[in-house]
Amino acid sequence: MNSLLYALIEALRCHRWLRMMACAFIFSSLGNGLTQIVVFGLLLQWQAPAALLTLAYLFATVPGFIGSLIGETLCQRFSPLRILMLTELLGLIALLFPLLGVHYHSVPALLAIQSTEALLSGMSWPALTLLFKRGLAEHELPAATCLENVIFASQVLLGTGLGVVLFQKIPLLSLLAIDAASFAGSLLMLYLAGKAVGLRDLPASAEDSPTARLRWRSLTVRQKRSLLLLPALAAVGSPAMALLPAVAQQLHPTDAASLALPLLFARSLGQLCGPMLLKRDSLARYASKNRLLLMCMSVFLLAYGLIPHLSEGKALGMIFIAHLASNVVFAAGTFGVLSSFQAIHTSSASGKAWRWQTISASLFTGIAALAATSFGAIAALYGVSASALLCVALVMARYR
Repeated sequence: MNSLLYALIEALRCHRWLRMMACAFIFSSLGNGLTQIVVFGLLLQWQAPAALLTLAYLFATVPGFIGSLIGETLCQRFSPLRILMLTELLGLIALLFPLLGVHYHSVPALLAIQSTEALLSGMSWPALTLLFKRGLAEHELPAATCLENVIFASQVLLGTGLGVVLFQKIPLLSLLAIDAASFAGSLLMLYLAGKAVGLRDLPASAEDSPTARLRWRSLTVRQKRSLLLLPALAAVGSPAMALLPAVAQQLHPTDAASLALPLLFARSLGQLCGPMLLKRDSLARYASKNRLLLMCMSVFLLAYGLIPHLSEGKALGMIFIAHLASNVVFAAGTFGVLSSFQAIHTSSASGKAWRWQTISASLFTGIAALAATSFGAIAALYGVSASALLCVALVMARYR
């Protein structure tokens, strides 16, 4: 078999540390998803305006810029697994913010946990890619791409799935207790992964460390494209995803949570299944095909644009199709960063891609928030994402 899923299963069978780390991030993704349910569920219950709902997505993105800089610096001094353990510990401590938000009915506290999670995600990304690059052989890198998609999707697939079932049925403090237990489980799994990985997890020696940061002019066309794919996807996808709760609120003003939360679940189900359709030997070819990548992003935008005109069941199907398509681009982008750079530059390249992705998402999400205030969430979704797709087409044509 040649699928990404089979490549992941093969790699998991060969590497005990990879199995432990996969379990760790599935645990923490469960917790992060529950946190998202608490935040957006409360904001929708408190009748937050559309601009604030969109800005909540922005707060969950911008601090990742600073986090990636911190993570890139830490990767030059410490073991990647130790950095990952640190981020999980800080994530556990950060659950104090939603506790304060629930107790004091505080919107700033809810936004603070969004910002903290973004900061920690930015810190962990360079460490995660560096660990994959050091611990896996070249032919196993598609497995890392698949695992990154599983981690990315399970945050909402597992956390939102459980949150949709339990939200408003059990006390919020119980949800946060489950959240805390997931972070504790993640820390335990990462500790076991550290014991299993052995010397391969040691930081690079001084001789192997890069003497200078990556320079854009010195990069090959392939390397430039690999750094631009994730920011391109963020430009098109972030406004639509940020506006999703506001669109749900506009369509169902009396009970927005009952529509928005299932939509978030369908989103992550598509994110998980999308890369599973790809063949591991085709990732490099997909990353070089402008028409295929632009077609995937166009399908994403078209599916989101149809949501306001469909029934709830069909809207869930459209969200699934949208993220089925968008995560083909995500898989191509993450594989490009892993395969196009040497190990000594992997953390720097992944940090740069994360920062550019953050800037792209923040810029277009900010525009979407302003447009939603003036023209409504649905009109903002059409205008901002379509403009972003046009910009992406021009950039990708430039770096063909």
